[in-house]
Amino acid sequence: MADDYVRRTAITRLEVTDEQRDLLEETISEWKRGCQLATDKAWGKCNAKSDVQPLAYDDVREHTDLGSQHAILATHQAAQAITGCIERRSNGKKVSKPTFTTPTVKYDTRTMTLFDDDTVSLSTTESRVRCDLVLPDADDGYQRQYLNSDTWSVTESTLTARNGDYFLHIGFRRPKTDTERNTAEDGTVLGVDLGIENLAVTSTASFVSGRKLAHNLREFEKIRAGLQQTGTRSAHRTLEQASGRELRYVRDVLHRASNAIVDEALRYECDVIAFEDLTHIRDRTGASWGHKWAFRTLYEQVEYKAEAEGISVKQVGSAYTSKRCAECGFTADENRPTRTDFRCQKCESEANADYNAAKNIGIRYVRRGQQSSRRTGNSQLALKSGTVTPSGGFTAHPEGSEVESTDKPHPQSAEGA
Repeated sequence: MADDYVRRTAITRLEVTDEQRDLLEETISEWKRGCQLATDKAWGKCNAKSDVQPLAYDDVREHTDLGSQHAILATHQAAQAITGCIERRSNGKKVSKPTFTTPTVKYDTRTMTLFDDDTVSLSTTESRVRCDLVLPDADDGYQRQYLNSDTWSVTESTLTARNGDYFLHIGFRRPKTDTERNTAEDGTVLGVDLGIENLAVTSTASFVSGRKLAHNLREFEKIRAGLQQTGTRSAHRTLEQASGRELRYVRDVLHRASNAIVDEALRYECDVIAFEDLTHIRDRTGASWGHKWAFRTLYEQVEYKAEAEGISVKQVGSAYTSKRCAECGFTADENRPTRTDFRCQKCESEANADYNAAKNIGIRYVRRGQQSSRRTGNSQLALKSGTVTPSGGFTAHPEGSEVESTDKPHPQSAEGA
């Protein structure tokens, strides 16, 4: 998402009444329906915003309760999703028509207005609602650096419903300086580590357990080996049935895991999801063949689901991500005394080993944005407590986010990546 602007997102919870909640829920529902209608209309025909809008706008207006500007934004969202599919197909990947299930809705400066009294006005399917922004009391809080600045201007934002609360991801942008225009990549990156004990761990400390999957894969392997050794027709039929059950089970696990990863990227307004290179993952993790297939399938599922949301999915080199300290950069075999524990021999920081690796994967991709000798990239790594730049600059998330001691980076956190 690199362009002539530096972009940042300030996330804040909204204080809503029951009546406002109903209107926002209805708007989210209609938004998803509008995006799907536009996608259905344009799929296989066009993908440019300028083409999808005139093709699908009337249908969206006729069959949803969205206002005119939200109908336009829905056609643009559909165009973006279709474009992601086309790019994926051009890289030899299988694609299917995007579907919209995430409880979000886009806003722009015509459908959203911020006021100086820390309230926001949002268009809904019926009328505008004016809600309080839940902001920290301190004048130098996370969101204030953007809300009170003449340098940053409001741009497209996203409303997200989560666990009964509503969070507004307010988009801000400012023009790049001359030294920033050579940056190859900008945006917020979510790092993801794959493994056996934990199928996936993100740099925001979201864990997808892999214990049950690993257990069931081992049991399936035992059953398969026994039936293959028997060699009878009945055993062959039973083997086919068992393989079918295994495949359905694993695909269901991977479906839920990929949804969790994409939801985490959306929650933290990430532009990129970064995985380690999967080429030799079986050797690195000691995974079975079934696990190797599962890792690749999970990656592919995340790829097409994320691209439908306008999020890129990339791979980075895997060297030393499991042995390098995400806090100080020190790399040594002794840093990982067990499969699950990471203890830096230099700075003495401790963390879950997979979580440490996820942060290393993410920061490695972030550093790709520093292509010039001046190292002026504006990419940032998403953490549970905030975001960090390759130079160690840290910006906290809104008040109320949990902060882990291993989240906030040491000033030399990007060294040695």
